[in-house]
Amino acid sequence: MTDGGPHLAPSGPGSDLDTALGFLIPGRSLRGRLVRLDAVLNEVLAAHAYPPVVERLVAEALVLVGLLGTMLKDDAGQLTLQAQTDHGPVSLLVADYRGGAVRGYAQFDAEKLAELGDRPTLFGLFGKGFLGLTFDMETTGERYQGIVPLEGDSLAQAAELYFAQSEQIPSIVQIAVRHDPGEGCIAAGLVLQHMPEGEVGRERLHVRHDHPDWEHAMIMAGTLKDVELTDRALPLRDLVWRLFHEEGEIRVTEDRGLAKGCRCNLAHFANVLSRFPVEEQGEMADEQGDIIVDCVFCSKKFAIPLADLAS
Repeated sequence: MTDGGPHLAPSGPGSDLDTALGFLIPGRSLRGRLVRLDAVLNEVLAAHAYPPVVERLVAEALVLVGLLGTMLKDDAGQLTLQAQTDHGPVSLLVADYRGGAVRGYAQFDAEKLAELGDRPTLFGLFGKGFLGLTFDMETTGERYQGIVPLEGDSLAQAAELYFAQSEQIPSIVQIAVRHDPGEGCIAAGLVLQHMPEGEVGRERLHVRHDHPDWEHAMIMAGTLKDVELTDRALPLRDLVWRLFHEEGEIRVTEDRGLAKGCRCNLAHFANVLSRFPVEEQGEMADEQGDIIVDCVFCSKKFAIPLADLAS
């Protein structure tokens, strides 16, 4: 099927890396999005020496904000994901999307993490925690936030719970992560939803999780394999074709490139520090008279001289 046309034909050899692809299936009142991260993901991970378990967790978070962030109608808007607990080996996981750029990091206790083995559960990583998703609309200044318990076997399942409870939209979220020796980490994901508003004259399907169209969507999505999601040589359009080629119409809505985006800024840090009383500034400074600011996202350190704050 071509964009907006009656049929989406397979695109042939090629790849879609660091890209988001949106699509619609009008006949089933479905909308979906695919994201695949490669170089961008590895650039984010390169700033930290994460153990494999945490690397996978951060990769999943980056895919998730890529999936949901590229669905924002406000191009200047921001989506922030935060998973937090006071008890688990992973105390904090943060990722966000803004204007086509993603970033993320995790805080964890290495000793507690080592006790869990290679494939810990989500509960094992966080204990009893919560998942928060915050949508900031730059154009209107509006903010929307939803918080749900951090439950399920993965971040993907926790996100499904968020959509069911906070948005009341039936959703399927699938995320796959693979680390290839010599090639680094690759991660990809799918989100498939009932469109919030049914077409004119039709039932608002999101109020019925047992509707035949949604049951059909779950069956089709269930055939998608992790190896397909993370196949660098398999175009995202071909994945849509494999899943839904028997449908009457598939509309590809957009392709969007994704980039690594850390917004650490020396001038911004200096402006924030200048608001502190002079006495507190002095307490924060080192022996050379510099205040060291560490960006948790990119692991860069910025030295801000006290003399600059006084000017």
